[in-house]
Amino acid sequence: MKKAIFPGSFDPFTIGHYDIVRRALPLFDTIIIGVGTNAQKKPLFSTDERVAAIRDLFADEPKVQVQTYHELTVDFARETGAEYILRGIRTTVDFEYEKACAEANRQMSGIETVLLFTQPQYAHISSSLVRDLYSYGKDISPYLPNKK
Repeated sequence: MKKAIFPGSFDPFTIGHYDIVRRALPLFDTIIIGVGTNAQKKPLFSTDERVAAIRDLFADEPKVQVQTYHELTVDFARETGAEYILRGIRTTVDFEYEKACAEANRQMSGIETVLLFTQPQYAHISSSLVRDLYSYGKDISPYLPNKK
């Protein structure tokens, strides 16, 4: 059984995140969306709100689970029995960062990282951008997935 974690703070979970998970479903038997905490970020939504929203989005998909975690991502992967870490890449800057993380994670644990490139129409969307727009009272709905 191929199991992956898709880690992030997901504050909020954007249409780009949603697209990565949907596109990864044929690759894995289980995808655990790991909602982590980042002490360097001031969250817009509580962890419980983020988990509930993501669970609602994937309520019809038995291959997707949502869990919180507070440890190092590679330790979370080991705890869940995941063999892969799933990540999305928007830019070359993302690539360099994710490459370094993937190498460190593989060295520490043997866990491989699978990178999916963001579709061009979502490449400009980041959770930071959405939080910024929200703080100025702008409509963020075009950047968030709709439950279908």
